[in-house]
Amino acid sequence: MTQFKKIMLGALAIFMSAGLFAQNGTIDDEMLQGFRNDFKNNGKTKALQNAVTGNDIQKLAVNYDNPERPDTYFSNRVKTKGITDQKSSGRCWLFASLNVMRPKVIEKYNLKDFEFSQNYNFFFDQLEKCNLFLQEIIVHIDKPQDDRTVEWLFKHPIQDGGVWNGFVNVVEKYGLVPADVMPETYQSENTRMMQKLLRRKLREWGLELRAMRAEGAKEKQLAKRKTEMLSEVYRMLSISLGEPPQKFVWRYEDAEGKISESKEYTPKEFYTEAVGVNLRDYVLMMNDPSRPLNKTYEIEYDRNVHEGMNWIYVNLPNDIIKEAAKMSILDNEAMYFSCDVGKQLDRKKGVLDVNYYDYGDIFDTEFGMDKKARVETFESGSSHGMTLVAVDIAEDGKIKKWLLENSWGMSGFKGHLIMTDRWFDEYMFRVVVHKKYVPGAVLEMMKEEPTMLPPWDPMFAPVN
Repeated sequence: MTQFKKIMLGALAIFMSAGLFAQNGTIDDEMLQGFRNDFKNNGKTKALQNAVTGNDIQKLAVNYDNPERPDTYFSNRVKTKGITDQKSSGRCWLFASLNVMRPKVIEKYNLKDFEFSQNYNFFFDQLEKCNLFLQEIIVHIDKPQDDRTVEWLFKHPIQDGGVWNGFVNVVEKYGLVPADVMPETYQSENTRMMQKLLRRKLREWGLELRAMRAEGAKEKQLAKRKTEMLSEVYRMLSISLGEPPQKFVWRYEDAEGKISESKEYTPKEFYTEAVGVNLRDYVLMMNDPSRPLNKTYEIEYDRNVHEGMNWIYVNLPNDIIKEAAKMSILDNEAMYFSCDVGKQLDRKKGVLDVNYYDYGDIFDTEFGMDKKARVETFESGSSHGMTLVAVDIAEDGKIKKWLLENSWGMSGFKGHLIMTDRWFDEYMFRVVVHKKYVPGAVLEMMKEEPTMLPPWDPMFAPVN
């Protein structure tokens, strides 16, 4: 029996013995009086009440006696330059993925700094997501409106969040460009309104396609109308984000001040030359204790491109994931990483530590759910993507902490978050590691036919 279950059963016993348990499930006068009697309005409670009612709970809960307060030094760190800022958008997954590739370009061309155009890939992410929604509406067009899949599609027509495989899908299909070739716009940095309007149009069009089918429209007619709808999407995106280039000219200044010759590229040619890695060589690893470990899973619709790949991952113990991540950092390879970033986060100092806040002492209670229980109850899930760039290894070989390159500008610790190893265990969900750092047994697991999970699975939620 878990500690959480013991606490809940103990609390239930107290309520029943005190006459606080109502058989009909309502809060009656007797139960309410029991609550009043149980609430000890003494000096300690009054002081807590005064503090909590007038102040930020998080500030009051800071654990100043934390024995594991991390420092800011790391024994091993990937060579990176610069910090990016996703502004008011949910594109963290795209920034994190591009930041994995960025050091490769900086090293290859000996640059002072470099940044890809997030806006370019975001444009095609949004166009493809619109196509995915409309196409799946057609695929399921003969199902009733209250079918769970149809209902899910209308609830989630599009978002600006995503995951690593969405990055792979758009880069393989559309390539990459430097930041100055397609710079950010107000709408790319503030996506809320554009997203709202796209969702409204997609839902409207989804109903239109279903009405056409009810009136006898055939597949060719539906496909033709879908193409017309996507043309409108392209126009909306071009007005908001700018139109993506088909070709561009690029030259650069290296760290010694030497300016290169100009060269013309298509976006796919630039990706091939500047990055030159096979994105399919990366292994998508996850720790989800709510499902059996050492198995491969796939989440339906957890993608952006209709013909692209879903999120397909191998569910592993934390120690295997951490060993692969450590080996990657020691070899100067950054990684895509996603987690439940809001838990035990000091955003100002940039610290992720399970002992940082003690909320239980303030309310005289205990928050006892483990990682499995948090996932099963939707209390915890992957909410933010960053780039894993450093590890601090003690003299005895044990890992003390990790460093994440964030995309919130220079907030936190110089644009980074410092994560204790215990926090990694509790709130890390996804790490994408090159296969050369992954054990052979895990690579064999990836060859298995994955278990398909529905889009309403707790692990679907796209990070932002």
